[in-house]
Amino acid sequence: MTTTLGPGSNRDQAAASSSMPWEERASGTDPLWRSRHNPIIPRDLLPRSNSIFNSAVVPFEGGFAGVFRVDDRSRTMNLHAGRSADGISWQIDHEPIVFLPSDDRVADLHASFEHAYDPRVTWLEDRFYVTWCSGYHGPTVGVAWTRDFQSFTQLDNAFLPFNRNGVLFPRRIGDRYAMLSRPSDNGHTPFGSIFYSESPDLIHWGRHRRVMAPEPWGWASTKVGAGPVPIETSEGWLLIYHGVLTSCNGFVYSMGAALLDLDEPWKVIARGRDYLLSPQVSYEQVGDVPNVVFPCAALVDRDADRLAIYYGAADTVTCLAYGHLSEVLDSLRQRR
Repeated sequence: MTTTLGPGSNRDQAAASSSMPWEERASGTDPLWRSRHNPIIPRDLLPRSNSIFNSAVVPFEGGFAGVFRVDDRSRTMNLHAGRSADGISWQIDHEPIVFLPSDDRVADLHASFEHAYDPRVTWLEDRFYVTWCSGYHGPTVGVAWTRDFQSFTQLDNAFLPFNRNGVLFPRRIGDRYAMLSRPSDNGHTPFGSIFYSESPDLIHWGRHRRVMAPEPWGWASTKVGAGPVPIETSEGWLLIYHGVLTSCNGFVYSMGAALLDLDEPWKVIARGRDYLLSPQVSYEQVGDVPNVVFPCAALVDRDADRLAIYYGAADTVTCLAYGHLSEVLDSLRQRR
């Protein structure tokens, strides 16, 4: 089946250079395969880190940069910047990012900071935007921007508490910025649907639309949440997401894919029946939170049809999985 990948967005982070991480499939026909280097970031890379996981990576200045969730030994959740020449070996700043407020009202907001976790990074127009789960009287979606991964300017939170998994689209939809999120409660989300919201200025958000809900009796039956920044193809926005089921032994987080309409991304064109990757090896099954595969970033070499996905494993370490973009899209075409 012929696959059309379509154009990338302006300086699209899904248009990584040929130096992006890559390993050929060793065997089998699974749509994704794990890196032999996993976990690429151990839990104790930093002197006081308890765990490093659920983190976002983008191409940057001939190599790669990222924003990493680091839980320290006091179990404080925070964000750290990092850099890598090859996307596998990482140097992560020992100290958390210090966000600079964009105005006095944001300074007041920042004074009420509680924690920060599960970042995503999006190249949008002329800078990188970071979104994360920000503790402000409960979890909500924080927003900041950077051009150099050294200085970060914080904007207002996008939504009221409680909300998680805020993921920006890499370009405007029409004349509006767009974001996916999962409204939630202050615990672990008895309701778990992905919603679409739009904004004229990245500050005021509205026109909310439900995109996708959990599907009963399956691998995503408890909740779903957007993962990496949506990847633009000629057939639609490819959304890699996490889905959760509640088993007899607790939550199980797996990775799946869906295709959203290019012009109206709240409309689902196709949704994969099967997961792409589920916790089946020791570093995904054993850790601070067992049985977790949580995708947060994707790199794509469109010319070579290569996809690299960064994911958190067992809420403890950072890992990589590979696939062919065309094969993921083919699996979705069968569901249209």
